[in-house]
Amino acid sequence: MNKALIGTKSLVALCGVLVCTWTCLAAPWPRFRGPNGAGISGDKDVPVRWTDRDGLLWKSAIPGIGHSSPIVWGDRVFLESASADGKERLLVCLNAPDGKLLWSRSVAGLRAKTHNRNTLASSTPATDGQRVYAVFWDGKEVFVYAYDFQGNLAWKKGLGGFISQHGVGASPVVYQDKIYLMNDQDGAAEMIALDAGTGKMIWQVARRPFRACYSTPFVLEKPGKEAELIVTSTAGITSYRPDTGAENWNYDWTFDGMPLRTVASAVFTHGLVIANSGDGSGARHAIAVSVGDAAAAARPSLVWEEKKGFPYVPCMLAHGQHIYYVNDQGLASCRVAATGQEVWTERLGAAVSASPVLIDGNIYVVSESGTVYVFAAAPTFKLVARNKVGDQEQIFASPAVADSRLYIRGAKCLYCIGKAPEKQAKGR
Repeated sequence: MNKALIGTKSLVALCGVLVCTWTCLAAPWPRFRGPNGAGISGDKDVPVRWTDRDGLLWKSAIPGIGHSSPIVWGDRVFLESASADGKERLLVCLNAPDGKLLWSRSVAGLRAKTHNRNTLASSTPATDGQRVYAVFWDGKEVFVYAYDFQGNLAWKKGLGGFISQHGVGASPVVYQDKIYLMNDQDGAAEMIALDAGTGKMIWQVARRPFRACYSTPFVLEKPGKEAELIVTSTAGITSYRPDTGAENWNYDWTFDGMPLRTVASAVFTHGLVIANSGDGSGARHAIAVSVGDAAAAARPSLVWEEKKGFPYVPCMLAHGQHIYYVNDQGLASCRVAATGQEVWTERLGAAVSASPVLIDGNIYVVSESGTVYVFAAAPTFKLVARNKVGDQEQIFASPAVADSRLYIRGAKCLYCIGKAPEKQAKGR
């Protein structure tokens, strides 16, 4: 188009239409549980109620099988999958505005044993806006693959064999041009950092091994302090320097019986790292650890603990003075973050594996049967809405939120919930 033919007023009006129609670049969801893994969205226009006719913007069939959560950057949605016969691992890219499949990249794999509630594609990719980073297990070895947004392979890095009775499920994170991955398995454990541009190993730190864990690290940034990479596993909670892998401090997690597994990722609030662990036996253990000053090498200390009621698989949310969670059996709870004191507990009525998300003061919880509960993040329980996604479609993946849209990955389809562009424009 000849720019000389467009007057200033017309150009401003055109830009206004484009901004109202699609504002993707303002709110990416770049990793498992969104910015820094907190599960919190800054959006304020996501519907709390919807139907297939009003609110479901699109649904798109996803090739293969997987529990990988979607991530969103700009007008791209990424997730991982695996072929039903176990011979392929897939990175899938969809167009965020309409759900159209843009490309899919395949990596050869083998059938391999996983837990019956796990898949061969349960790792969630991560992106920095330049490349998307995916962890694939071919059934024997683990690899990190980097692709650009057009689907071109930038690099791949092998990390060696993987042993676990449950399979692979850990997700990478990106921070300041490095890819971080907690590679804990049965009998071996390490934390690694790769160069985001080349895949070169920057550092590799051995950790105390117990059982395979799947929690995702986060970066703790305090004003005027050095950033810390916080990693939680059966071994405990450890703070590393992101640039070198040097350990700042470590809290040893002790258990009454068999050491429990961390599947859920920890949260940080009010100076506490709060983590939950569990086991298929029903054992649960949550701890709140006061973190010290990394520069002063202060030792962390246990503030409170609880050995029942907390989730095993779903992650928690921190908001205001409280933490909120929904456990695997569908019990929603609110507790005082500083003390662990129970504020309320309510039964939602359905099993839950996906982690909840917080949007504009409301918590969205997706059950395994596709019911989406919305309740207020408040010290008094208030169920705001109950919605349905899919038709007899199981849901294990945690949702993503970007640009006033909620993305939910089911067993067969990816669902996009939001207001139509014209309704969003009227609301502004």
